[in-house]
Amino acid sequence: MISAESSATIDQPAETRSSSTALPSESSLWLPLVTKESYQNAKWELWRNGTQLRGANIWQRIRVPSLDQDYLGSDYIGPPYTQDDFDELARRGANYVNLSLPGLFTITPPYQVDENAAAHLDRILDMVAQANLFAVISFRSGPGRSDFTFYRDGAGVWYDPELLIETVWSEQAAQDAWAEMWRYTAQRYRNHPVVIGYTLMVEPNADEVALDIYDPEEFYRRYANTLYDWNRFYPPLVQAIRQVDRETPILVSGMGWGSVLWVPYLTVVEDPYLVLAVHQYAPFVYTNQQPHQNFTYPGTFDLDWDSQPDTFNWNWIADYFRRLEDKRQQHPIPQTINEFGVARWAPQGDQFLLDQITYFEEHQTNYAIWVWDSSWEAWQTWGSKAMNFLFGPDPNNFSETPNAISAVIMNAWSRNTLRPSNYP
Repeated sequence: MISAESSATIDQPAETRSSSTALPSESSLWLPLVTKESYQNAKWELWRNGTQLRGANIWQRIRVPSLDQDYLGSDYIGPPYTQDDFDELARRGANYVNLSLPGLFTITPPYQVDENAAAHLDRILDMVAQANLFAVISFRSGPGRSDFTFYRDGAGVWYDPELLIETVWSEQAAQDAWAEMWRYTAQRYRNHPVVIGYTLMVEPNADEVALDIYDPEEFYRRYANTLYDWNRFYPPLVQAIRQVDRETPILVSGMGWGSVLWVPYLTVVEDPYLVLAVHQYAPFVYTNQQPHQNFTYPGTFDLDWDSQPDTFNWNWIADYFRRLEDKRQQHPIPQTINEFGVARWAPQGDQFLLDQITYFEEHQTNYAIWVWDSSWEAWQTWGSKAMNFLFGPDPNNFSETPNAISAVIMNAWSRNTLRPSNYP
């Protein structure tokens, strides 16, 4: 495992490093034949040398006591995760967890460090390290953006509309503060032994939430280089990180909630450690179907809301993913599927996931399933039940049961060999 002391050495700015930086000997617990370059860029090697990270997402948000009752626990951020939750994830074979969490700055002005959020992330990372898992820090919320943007249709229905904050897409001050948040975060965690990446923002979504635009070409024809444009917003975030941390990989998605459809329109900045991250829930009508809908894979049904039936099979998936291949040809940087999943009751959902995982592996791509849920009892029966793959296809079951989707995921995780304890 990279110790805090050793990582502090390799994460120094290049101009302050000694040319005689000592490397571990072959008799140590480190892997043999480690060059100075690979030792200094060990985090990067996890992204660029084939599929080496197979894991899951966890989700948390800042708790609203008047709204959440005990569903999210009693802490500042919930639902609560325990050491056993992360230990069990590792025991099942995962070697990587994507921490989809609140950012470390306040959501409303004056934008400043949220000490409670920072202390919470410290505790989560301690548990992740104890479980011998790698971690990526992915911020869902931050200055001018609340977590309620992800379920905005509930504003005024099941939560107070004032909780929905999306001003980050219209206020330069919020975007500037987002950069400061990442500078602070990178400074805080650049030497952490299990942090192998930073996701700048989970699912950039100005196109839909601010403008009600779903077509990338229309969006860029009308709003390129405006505050709405993620291609304008994210480069200063990269710059802010690199001012304090030159080597931790940075994960960036396109707009459209990070979907494959927006990948061709993402401008790739020049950075030696940039990873393209994609969230894959297409086709939405299949992956997020309700228990009574019975859309199958393969099958024939309307996939794109044009009232015309479409053929949904492996050829559809391959054609959809071709955008990733085209992007790879233009910009040969690593790609990761940092979220993907399917409703546990979707007919043939196991085959759908298997076909996608096969594609990811063939294209040397890391991936993380949605979702590894908290074991908090109230959350287990109220929270994100649809994609808790442990529960099986019965929508009324909320306890672990053997099932085909779980078997596909566990089989994929069984191919993991690297962990912080055996990786240089």
